[in-house]
Amino acid sequence: MLVTAATSIAALLSYGPAQAEGVLNIYNWGEYTSPELVKKFEATYDVKVTITDFDSNDTAIAKARQGGNDFDIVVPSSTFVKIWIDEGLLLEARPDQMENFKHMDPRWVDVDFDPGRRYTVPWQWGTTGVMVDKTVYSGDPNTSAIFLDPPPELVGKVNVLPEMGDVLSLAVSYEGGEVCTDDKDILRKVRDRLAAARDKWIALDYPNIEKYTAGDYAAGVTWGGAAMRVRLKSDRFVYGYPKEGYPIWMDNVAILKTAPHVENARLFMNFIMDPENAALISAYARYANGIKGSEKYMPEDMRTAPEIVVPEEHLAHGRFSPACPQAVNDLYTKIWTEVLK
Repeated sequence: MLVTAATSIAALLSYGPAQAEGVLNIYNWGEYTSPELVKKFEATYDVKVTITDFDSNDTAIAKARQGGNDFDIVVPSSTFVKIWIDEGLLLEARPDQMENFKHMDPRWVDVDFDPGRRYTVPWQWGTTGVMVDKTVYSGDPNTSAIFLDPPPELVGKVNVLPEMGDVLSLAVSYEGGEVCTDDKDILRKVRDRLAAARDKWIALDYPNIEKYTAGDYAAGVTWGGAAMRVRLKSDRFVYGYPKEGYPIWMDNVAILKTAPHVENARLFMNFIMDPENAALISAYARYANGIKGSEKYMPEDMRTAPEIVVPEEHLAHGRFSPACPQAVNDLYTKIWTEVLK
């Protein structure tokens, strides 16, 4: 049975199996939740987990604003977390007081989007870069020119993530601007660059292993873990870290303020901060997590994967994606809308 209101705080923090019978509803990115993790959580706490997918941060927050759902857990990206908090959509779950918080990598504790981690815990983090089929193009893959000024070999064969934040961040950096810039000169260059490049792309789509390995796509803007999954199917592909600058992002687990199964959601938060369980998350989707000690439980092929462990020569070009001011987001949205026409 679920924990009752009369249960003591000490009992709540003990997270024992007897407290967790029932249901947990997770709202997460598609193909992002490890079935092994779910099975283990269900067996440990006698909870039935259901998963509903979303395809973008905008979709997720729009659904939450609308209400009328029974989601407990949501997994927003770091650029959106503050919006969720400021709009009162998240429960201040205090993961910083949970037993397994001691395992969190200090790098990810005092983050700008949730200082001290009062609302969220890491799910996975990674980079956004470019991927190239070496048999089609043998030049340098470490540049956003792959999609912003494609070489002749790649024209008509480039797929671009339909994610405004990632694409605009890469394009702004390519034009010499800083992330979240409102410099009109830079943004005009970005708009013109994207407009000219758009006709040289074949698609605006999320990562699709089959379309890459079948040769439909020869290059694309993608995430590191997605690139690794493609490479494991075909070693023709290499992941590039744009030298002009590339985004580093983190997706985070939070509890909705309207969650019907709050204590089960708290249990899940604590559960995924255990190193073995965090490793299950990473092993499935092929991204790093924010939990110390999880590395030793990772699949061997992830420990040195160039899509996961950023090569030393590319480290300085990565920039953690901040939440841009609303006025800047409005400018970016206008540019992005024109690109999508």
